[in-house]
Amino acid sequence: MGNTRKPGGGRKPSKPEYIAAKNLTQQMKAAADLYTDKMSLQAIADALSLNPIKVRKLLITAGVYESDTAKLVQQTFGSFRSTQSYSAAVTSTMAALQLSRPSVTSYLPYEKGVYFPEEAEAANISAGAERQRHYRAVVALKKNPCEENLWKCVVAFREYKFKTMSSLPFTYTLKKGRGDEFTKELWIDRREKSKSLAWSSVLLALNNIKKVGEVVNRPKALGDIRGVTYIYGMFYRFGLIDVPDEVKEKMGHPKDRKK
Repeated sequence: MGNTRKPGGGRKPSKPEYIAAKNLTQQMKAAADLYTDKMSLQAIADALSLNPIKVRKLLITAGVYESDTAKLVQQTFGSFRSTQSYSAAVTSTMAALQLSRPSVTSYLPYEKGVYFPEEAEAANISAGAERQRHYRAVVALKKNPCEENLWKCVVAFREYKFKTMSSLPFTYTLKKGRGDEFTKELWIDRREKSKSLAWSSVLLALNNIKKVGEVVNRPKALGDIRGVTYIYGMFYRFGLIDVPDEVKEKMGHPKDRKK
């Protein structure tokens, strides 16, 4: 006599954690696509039939949500996590910041699932996550146009389609060296063979900007620098400079630049 199958006793997924991670990834991408400065967490939650706290946690995991509280919680947790277990680090963070456990964990990314770090390639993240990555990088750079923020902007915009002053399209890529970190050399691709652009040249152009956001009439105004034609297009998109009105149409006015 054969065994009688119990109700609901169908074959279990061989990798339930994979399915959970896949569902989490789908939710993160959906939330990130809806996340703009005009759409509240509650609005996103309503659209996705989730609660706002979960939406915030999804956006934090996706790397597109920032707030002073989230930054403080994550930094405090990180300092404890280096020497403690996850649970113990949460407890220590609770004590340090006088917050409840649910409050602390709500500002931390999911432990398991897919993350969208700054190094993630554009093809591997949602369009919404990519827009937010660009936006955050540009805001930080315009607020403090230092070498560190410029490099973060360069990393965020790799493979982005720029245009030169004469409307020639180009992109750039970065290569990784030791420690799986990007080397500070940009490889310009203008539908020809790639040519390198030294980081020192980019910094030299940055130092020649008199005031962030002012009109720079032509590339050479940034200096007699190798590759300045490309730097001019990048700096315009990064919000470091403005260009003459008659040139904006050729270069493509940044549609997602926030005022």
